Amino acid sequence: MATERRAEQQIQAISPSMRSRVAPFLAMETFKEAARLADTGRSIVRLEAGEPGAPAPRPAREAARRLIESGRIGYTQALGLPSLRARIARHYRDAYGVSIDADRIAVTTGSSGGFVLSFLALFEAGARVAIAAPGYPAYRNILEALGIEVVTIATRAENRHAVTAADIETLHAQTPLDGVLLMSPGNPTGTMMSDQSLAEVARLCDRLGVRFVSDEIYHGLTYDRPAQTALAYSDHAIVVNSFSKYFCMTGWRIGWLVLPPSLVSTVERLSQSFAISAPAISQVAAEAAFDGMEELEAVKASYARNRAMLAQELPAIGLGDYSPIDGAFYVYVDVSRLTNDSMEFCKRMLHEAGVAATPGLDFDRERGAHAVRFSFAGAENDVAEGVKRLRAWLGR
Repeated sequence: MATERRAEQQIQAISPSMRSRVAPFLAMETFKEAARLADTGRSIVRLEAGEPGAPAPRPAREAARRLIESGRIGYTQALGLPSLRARIARHYRDAYGVSIDADRIAVTTGSSGGFVLSFLALFEAGARVAIAAPGYPAYRNILEALGIEVVTIATRAENRHAVTAADIETLHAQTPLDGVLLMSPGNPTGTMMSDQSLAEVARLCDRLGVRFVSDEIYHGLTYDRPAQTALAYSDHAIVVNSFSKYFCMTGWRIGWLVLPPSLVSTVERLSQSFAISAPAISQVAAEAAFDGMEELEAVKASYARNRAMLAQELPAIGLGDYSPIDGAFYVYVDVSRLTNDSMEFCKRMLHEAGVAATPGLDFDRERGAHAVRFSFAGAENDVAEGVKRLRAWLGR
């Protein structure tokens, strides 16, 4: 018994590594609490998750079903099925008019797997990488876990909350950067860079020798003009994308990278050891998803209606100060007139109004206490019900 107690004490004494001590992803914490309340029978309107409410398109589901019925699902090549890589390359020609060799494409386990692979391939421990604030919190967490220094660029209203080439050049002049990571349309803001601004950033990074990673996961989900890829302006940019958002395939965990030729073999070797390959069933479904564009455009149209509803209703209930909603499916609202603690505000909103939203602290450590992100990726009736509950809760 004494030996067992000593062994138990030793197990309890094990502490996590310093590199693993990343900040919690508050959107997922809110997601978990909202689900817990719903499981108790509470009626909760889910406006917190960056996740489409619609299923994967029918061709994707049918392709997955056929593969299951075939009986065997095995590994694929580490960089993905050649047919899927070719189909993604064709997508760049169709959507952007950009010719990309399929050999430059690596299929990944969602964009998250793509970030890990690209950061490892690009940066040494101690490198300096700039990201936008507000911005996607997993960027910082992954970079810091890999021993990379994160430098934030605070976006400003006068630039429509988008990072500019001038911002990067100023920061680089102070202390040189090794990389820049930007997303357009953005999470949490939904704001897009102009084509000119994207071109200026890509070309500046090339000139300075700074690695530019362009997160294009919300491409396809724009409302007034299409988004352009960074690949239109630089052959050195690394593009991260995924089937999660436009293609409604979050749980399938399938994404891709477009790499400069010099990084392909590096990412292939990393992929072989990290995951062997992305899930074969998800790859087959992803290739077929390109045949479901009509369904996907109908889903996007529902987002557009939700966007229009919120643009009309939020100002009427005192939540009209938000970033331009150019794309994605988010509204990032300044709530400083109502609170200086967005975390507590969201907790109260969840428990008192039955509306789940994400506190801005997830996206901006300095200014996020004054902001809240609402997702409008769900059903139109749910978004309308959320507005109704917020109106009553805020007494408007």
